[in-house]
Amino acid sequence: MKITKMASLAVLFCTCFVIATGLGNAEKVFKVGDEFGWQEPGQNSSAVYTQWATRNRFQVGDSLSFEYNNDSVIEVDKWGYYHCDGSKPIVAFNNGHGVFKLDRPGPFYFISGTPNHCMGGQRLLIEVMGLHHHSPLTATPPAGQLAPSPQPSSGVFVSVTLGSLSTLLMGTLIALLWCLP
Repeated sequence: MKITKMASLAVLFCTCFVIATGLGNAEKVFKVGDEFGWQEPGQNSSAVYTQWATRNRFQVGDSLSFEYNNDSVIEVDKWGYYHCDGSKPIVAFNNGHGVFKLDRPGPFYFISGTPNHCMGGQRLLIEVMGLHHHSPLTATPPAGQLAPSPQPSSGVFVSVTLGSLSTLLMGTLIALLWCLP
């Protein structure tokens, strides 16, 4: 009887571990700007995309979905981002919906292809985290072009890594085995 319970607990543990590992590595699709979408921000909300990027954590394999009307989105290099220059695009979308796969860790820079929209705040800088990377990119714009600080969040950031999840599951299994008669 004791061996049957141990075998059942071992199967339960392995099943939970496989499910948790799969959930931890799930690729996500982020809609840029959430409900706001990809459009020129109003005068008092020019930091909308900076704040949106700060609220999210991007991993290699995730995707960005840009949805827009009468506009476009251009991936540019760092210089193009800070100078709102789309003359040397890396990738450009102008069909109302563009999905961009985040295929490497590091920074990605996006601007609007519509003249003056970038200067009005329609640009996005995101940091894609690599393995074991926990801090977001701190960007410093050129002098005189500082964006307002993001508003404090009332949310709590919880980081769950595969290692901490494995430790939790292993501890649970040991506790269950300890309690067996």
